[in-house]
Amino acid sequence: MDSVDRRIIDALRRNGRATYADLGRQVGLSASAVHERVGKLEATGVITGYHAVVDPHAVGLGVTALIGITLSDTADEEAVAAELGGLSEVESCYAVAGDDAFVVKVRVATVDELEHTLGRLRRIVGVARTRTTVVLSTRFEGRPNTASD
Repeated sequence: MDSVDRRIIDALRRNGRATYADLGRQVGLSASAVHERVGKLEATGVITGYHAVVDPHAVGLGVTALIGITLSDTADEEAVAAELGGLSEVESCYAVAGDDAFVVKVRVATVDELEHTLGRLRRIVGVARTRTTVVLSTRFEGRPNTASD
């Protein structure tokens, strides 16, 4: 992956619906050259998909929380991760180093729903403790580093 590929990725992150011609103008290549590069980026797993970015507030999810999950000594991490994956409120789940085994990002409509979700998390077999941080505002997210090589 070279600097042109990184610029193509940056352009697609800004506008996933850009045409190959649009991308070509932005990076100084022909549409067919961009098409070939994008195909290679998809084939090698660098680009894993395209999706719509949805404003959580616009769909009624006004409360975001980051929840650290500490497991019991006898917990089965894979089983806990599977249970977390079954909760629709859990948007992201990260296995982390430190006191917590996982940090999950949860989006719900209200603080009451957050309380309900915390109760569901605490009832998962193997969860010893949770630690919750409520997000007051999001300055930016979903911005992977595509720094030059």
